Amino acid sequence: MSQLTTTIAPARTLSLRKLCLNSLIISGAVLWMLPVLVAAWVAMHPVSAQGGFSLFAPLTLQNFINAWHAAPFGRYFINTLLQVLLIVVFQLVLATMAAYALVRFRLKGGGIIFSLILLQLMISPDVLILNNYQTIGALGLRDTLLGIALPYFASAFAIFLLRQTFKSIPLVLEEAAIVEGASRFYILRKIYIPLAKPVYVAFALVSISFHWNDFLWPLVIADSVNVRPLTVGLQLFSAPEQGVQWALIGAGTLMTSLPLLILFLVFQRQFVQSFMRAGIR
Repeated sequence: MSQLTTTIAPARTLSLRKLCLNSLIISGAVLWMLPVLVAAWVAMHPVSAQGGFSLFAPLTLQNFINAWHAAPFGRYFINTLLQVLLIVVFQLVLATMAAYALVRFRLKGGGIIFSLILLQLMISPDVLILNNYQTIGALGLRDTLLGIALPYFASAFAIFLLRQTFKSIPLVLEEAAIVEGASRFYILRKIYIPLAKPVYVAFALVSISFHWNDFLWPLVIADSVNVRPLTVGLQLFSAPEQGVQWALIGAGTLMTSLPLLILFLVFQRQFVQSFMRAGIR
């Protein structure tokens, strides 16, 4: 009897700890979701019902319709999509070539070169806005999608992740391919890139999320609707001359965030597994 009591006591303690941990996680998730929930409540209720909180207030989708027609959201979505795709494609291509060169080529001062690349991680992009603005202006790329994307083409984080992944790939695979007459590009395309696919997926999701939500640099460099992304377009709803239109801001925010939410839900498992298996080593 005493042995049974001794066995039940640790089980109860473990169950209590698990309950406390789950409660803490749920509370943190609710706090994290609170701004999104507030935006959803504001967006789905008429302006007349937003003076206070009521569970029985009438629901409406009119705010989404008004937000869509208040600004050229279709153009903003296309601009943002093209901008993000341009950045991510160039980042992956350049990072792949740089990481392969750092791992497999015997470069003089390779360690110094890699240290200089990592130095970029310690510099906030906002610090370089003035220099980037002068450079983009000198190239005649102001108010263009290429001008918005160009400063982000080289990613030190992508180079770091791919370099660490390429280092873990056995050299014997490359040597066997060279004996068979394979070129460096063929080896990179058929061996290294497929084995590093989890890292590509993880970094692409992080990069898409960051550049989809980027605001300050596009605000500085974009002047016209033809290149203005979603984040910059949302500021129209908070213009001082019009007053802050919370209903339109909430609806516009949800429409802007929806593609990222869908993308994360679709690739959630791959995203988590990528960083668990092929993250920082």
